[in-house]
Amino acid sequence: MHDTRSISRVGVYVDTANMYRNGGFRMRYDVLREFACRDGAEPARLNAYVSFDADRARADPVYERSTQRFYSLLRDFGYKVQIKDVRWYEDESGKRYGKANADLDLAVDMLLQSENLDRVMLVTGDGDFTRVVSAVQNRGCRVEVVALDNASADLRREADLFISGFLVPELVPAFSNGGPLGDEPAWGEVGSLVRGSCYFHKLNYGFMRFLRVPGPKLWLTDTQHPESPYETAYFHDSNLPENVDSQNLPSYNHVFQFELVESRHPSGKFEARNIEFLSWVPT
Repeated sequence: MHDTRSISRVGVYVDTANMYRNGGFRMRYDVLREFACRDGAEPARLNAYVSFDADRARADPVYERSTQRFYSLLRDFGYKVQIKDVRWYEDESGKRYGKANADLDLAVDMLLQSENLDRVMLVTGDGDFTRVVSAVQNRGCRVEVVALDNASADLRREADLFISGFLVPELVPAFSNGGPLGDEPAWGEVGSLVRGSCYFHKLNYGFMRFLRVPGPKLWLTDTQHPESPYETAYFHDSNLPENVDSQNLPSYNHVFQFELVESRHPSGKFEARNIEFLSWVPT
């Protein structure tokens, strides 16, 4: 018997400038594609909106080469690269400034193309897209938002699903205090750096929850459930960074980065050490 279940169609729309400015300069677009299709969906649209400064490219060969390499990488991963040229203007004082705003292009494409999609993933933290998210939802599409730092609270509230990109395994490669890491264990293994939030705190200890592997059931946050994609890690308050007050925990607003070590606590296999506060998610 043939499987007659239909495959859902997803469209991904990436505001590359917003992600770059807010912590995503090392974001992996192959991982983003995999996350968007985590439920077996077909990537019907993969649009990346970028800017290009022709004046700078003529004067700076390094910029020209690195920019073209980035565009080629996006195309290799199946993205359609939507290029917006930087236009230069002068203000009243005669100072030149460049502008290349692709927001309108992204919004129009997402609205028009959503007619043939089941789900849209908008990759930005820009609150200017809040109304278009609502419009796409009114057309029957589920809208998921992936953002990094400085995300709009209005955008988060409007989305059907909002997730910090820092919480998606390997989407933004981990950093230690000393800079980017070299060879390290895979995300979720002992010795690896992962990112998560504190969902329980009592007295002088608590538990972090992190996404072990992207899966279709992100709503299954109970790690005791066999199909849950999440894992937990015990921590003691002595391992919290100085800029975090334990009285504010638990909190889903705080995104932490921490090292996984074998737990000495009887309630789990992991313990969180070398905890760093990484990002703030708006309410």
